[in-house]
Amino acid sequence: MEPILEVKNITKKYANHIALNGVSISVQPQKIFGLLGPNGAGKTSLIRIINQITGPDSGEVWFNGQKLAPEHVELIGYLPEERGLYKKMKVGEQAMYLAQLKGLKKSEAKQKLQHWFEKFEIGNWWDKKIEELSKGMQQKIQFIVTVLHEPKLLILDEPFSGFDPINAQLIKNEILDLKAKGSTIIFSTHNMGSVEELCDHIALINKAEKLLDGSVKDIRKNHRSHTYQLTFKGNLIAFTNALWAGAELLEKKSDEDIHSVTIKLLRQNNPNDLLQAVLNHTEILSFQEVIPSMNDIFISVVENKTTVNTKSAHTE
Repeated sequence: MEPILEVKNITKKYANHIALNGVSISVQPQKIFGLLGPNGAGKTSLIRIINQITGPDSGEVWFNGQKLAPEHVELIGYLPEERGLYKKMKVGEQAMYLAQLKGLKKSEAKQKLQHWFEKFEIGNWWDKKIEELSKGMQQKIQFIVTVLHEPKLLILDEPFSGFDPINAQLIKNEILDLKAKGSTIIFSTHNMGSVEELCDHIALINKAEKLLDGSVKDIRKNHRSHTYQLTFKGNLIAFTNALWAGAELLEKKSDEDIHSVTIKLLRQNNPNDLLQAVLNHTEILSFQEVIPSMNDIFISVVENKTTVNTKSAHTE
């Protein structure tokens, strides 16, 4: 399947600061693509280039099989992290104005807005001024205006910023619904928690460079640490004695005669080896692999990159 968006070897500099250093990503249609990294990593610079707010110093962006051009703006919806609403304008008036800027006729814009306002249960906000709304309320209005014209590609920069857990879940559900209806979504965040819930594919950017790129499932699988959590009933000392040199006990918690341990398998040993070693000494209640979270993977990848760079600097 042809990607809806291809970013090819993009470099961007501001004075002496390198914002992006040869970054490439490929986004497949009807997927949620996570653009991850800490603040200042280069994510927003890349988003601004895709939105044609700024241009790259080198490299190319292709959209829907064509080199990115001004007319593609109408097919892209962008929700920036910073608020961009006029504080003195009324909510309905501003939403109508922004909807018409995106090519909707007045009657169509009003109909679509009323649908979304009812869906979000915010019909009574229509005549309120923007300055009367909280940060989260303003973000809701911006989200509605971003998706109203049903763009082929949605770019959401920290979309849950300012939301309480209930409203964050509401927006998550809407993002998944938009994907199901055919939208492709780029989701930019430094918050790793929501990534596993939403994203099909991720790219990790740190200090202007892409460090990691792949499906969430494959990345988590490739970063498995051969660590297992085992809960058992029995004597902890007998269990510990039964372990052999192929396993390392990392952590243990006990409540009377029920124990929960975290064990790392060493070398080529597998879970069956572990279970056979302890089975005659304990009553096993549960056994599961500990799969690293995206946050764990992020920290590991960034730390390894830093270590490599430090060693290279000392070698030169």
